Amino acid sequence: MRFKDQTVIVTGGGHGIGRAIALAFGREGANVVIGARGRERMEEVAAELRAMGTRPMLCVTDVSREAEAREMVGAARAEYGAIDVLVNNAGIAGPTGLARDIPVDGWSETIGVNLSGAFYCSRHASATMIERRRGAIVNIASVAGRIGYALRTPYAASKWGMIGLSHSLAAELGPYGIRVNAVLPGSTEGERMNRVIAARASAEGKPLDEVREWYVKDIPMKRMVTEAEVAEAVTFLASDAASGMTGQAVSVCGGFRMQ
Repeated sequence: MRFKDQTVIVTGGGHGIGRAIALAFGREGANVVIGARGRERMEEVAAELRAMGTRPMLCVTDVSREAEAREMVGAARAEYGAIDVLVNNAGIAGPTGLARDIPVDGWSETIGVNLSGAFYCSRHASATMIERRRGAIVNIASVAGRIGYALRTPYAASKWGMIGLSHSLAAELGPYGIRVNAVLPGSTEGERMNRVIAARASAEGKPLDEVREWYVKDIPMKRMVTEAEVAEAVTFLASDAASGMTGQAVSVCGGFRMQ
């Protein structure tokens, strides 16, 4: 029970990797604050967390709006008294297509949710951590933040930015005992990856099976990683077992060969 009675905020915690992260912290005894734009799926995760004996809290939040990110952090602090861990997981896949054809609002929304949202949540959560001179922030970036990713320019740019955000915050917050790291998932089995594959298949006019194989061919383990595997890396980096780690970008990708 590494996080017993600690308060952990997980943005985008209603489904996919975020759900796996929320449940992983719940199993370790944390009271999990889930922030997401839709309530229905958050309620399902909250029911699972309550069955573990924890006290989850739900915040309908659009992290791309700073006021809402601030309100979520304030509500968590009012309910639990402190924030021990922030996991910036909220993110969208963004549009698929050539950069010259992508609508400007598709670019803006992707950067707003994936990168600005992490910035807003971090600036407000870290203010409460500084007072206690302790805390951990884990940003969910992507291996796309280390490669050129044709047809996914907004997404890749946002994830490159998140890695830079993680390094910079680690340098700023280290003197206050606050650690900041990033987890970089590779292709991850689940609903989101299925949608990504479908969008690329449509954009390139290729069969789904061919595109799925394209995502796997450069992975030495010859499979996609699982949401649970990503969640395990997150809980490790947030725990005291990683007390000497900050400013790191840790890939969970099956050994994907970075181009």
